[in-house]
Amino acid sequence: MKIIIAPDTFKECLPAGRVADILADELSRLRPGWTVAACPLSDGGEGFAGILTVALGGELRPLRVTGPLGEPVGAYFGRAGETGVIEVASACGLGLVPPGCRDPWAATSRGVGELLLAAASQGCRELLVGLGGSATCDGGAGMLSVPGIRTLCGRVRIRAFCDVDNPFVGPEGAARVFAPQKGADAAMVERLEVRMAAQAAAMLSETGTDVSALPGAGAAGGLAGALHACLGAEIVPGIDGLLDAVGFDRLAAGADWILTGEGRSDRQTLSGKVPFGVLRRARGVPVALLSGRLCDREMLQAAGFASLVEVTPPSAPLPDALRPEAAEANLRRAVADWLYLQGLQG
Repeated sequence: MKIIIAPDTFKECLPAGRVADILADELSRLRPGWTVAACPLSDGGEGFAGILTVALGGELRPLRVTGPLGEPVGAYFGRAGETGVIEVASACGLGLVPPGCRDPWAATSRGVGELLLAAASQGCRELLVGLGGSATCDGGAGMLSVPGIRTLCGRVRIRAFCDVDNPFVGPEGAARVFAPQKGADAAMVERLEVRMAAQAAAMLSETGTDVSALPGAGAAGGLAGALHACLGAEIVPGIDGLLDAVGFDRLAAGADWILTGEGRSDRQTLSGKVPFGVLRRARGVPVALLSGRLCDREMLQAAGFASLVEVTPPSAPLPDALRPEAAEANLRRAVADWLYLQGLQG
């Protein structure tokens, strides 16, 4: 049998490359005669720059930038010829902020602007920006505060890869949907919504572009909207662009199964996340979803996943499940569970 292992990052736990390696290693150990190929993926969040830069034949370049709390952090961008690959999470990612310090009202996206300018100054004329995993909800204000950032408009082509279609403001906007995941309580969410609405109005006045209801503009706390309105960026589905770049269709041709996964799967998975992108591109190959936590199972099954496996035991406390060594053990056990469910254990 030919099996493709194509997971996303298990957020705040293991990067996609490590998840893919663990699953591939365990499957090869249990079924040594099978052909197993690892293809880690990203929809724009953690791992985006590394995965895409390797696919393009480039290299990662380290850079100190302003982190989400205003302190310097070690970030990076990829360069492949005249193409630069920017990972928002490396500059203002949620993983850079300890849980007790998360504050989307104060968190800044300034480091993203510094990465963009650095890549352009080193000869990049096309910038691919992965927008997932941010700790911010500043509507891109931090990025736009970097001196010289607006000179990029017209000088470089920017494509913003995002995994959601949420607008800038409103009931499904950046503040109301994502800020609670970044540490905001109900009162802060409403303050953020007011601030975001004011930013949308200011960008409309300045650029003539209204991002308020634009699908995808709410990605990364509104960074997508600011990139589009102020820097001329095109907002594109993150997973589809990456699948094209890594040659997924060619790799998956003739496969018997595709195994994908993420830290938590629920109805949001069906709005452009890696597993759903893989499912849409499977071309009839059955897709198994192995995720840390599985919610909305009936919806996921109805979407077409052929097998659902919850990686983390239901009784395991979240802090314990996020420990890398515990996650590895659970992933290996999940492979055996999947084989059993499919009658392939013998």
